[in-house]
Amino acid sequence: MGRYDLTDFEWEAIRPHLPNKSRGVPRVDDRRVLNGIFWCLRSGAPWADMPARYGPPTTIYNRFNRWRKAGVWDRLMDAITRAYDGDVQMIDTSVVRVHQHGA
Repeated sequence: MGRYDLTDFEWEAIRPHLPNKSRGVPRVDDRRVLNGIFWCLRSGAPWADMPARYGPPTTIYNRFNRWRKAGVWDRLMDAITRAYDGDVQMIDTSVVRVHQHGA
């Protein structure tokens, strides 16, 4: 299990909320794709620098964008919050200010 990978508990909490398309080309493993997305977002690395264990970077990036447009991320965050009984804390760094001497 990688540093930023989903735990079994988290995976079981969000799995029922993932899109389930039954026709067309079979989808690659959702958990592997999610772990790749989280690796990129948490590490700050470019999509192209993703480790091969997560699959092709274009697959990971495209899935991230499609789910963003479809509102899947909101459902997943709600599911994680419910799984942890609302005991989840997050910081959006776009609004965090640092003192001038903090840099």
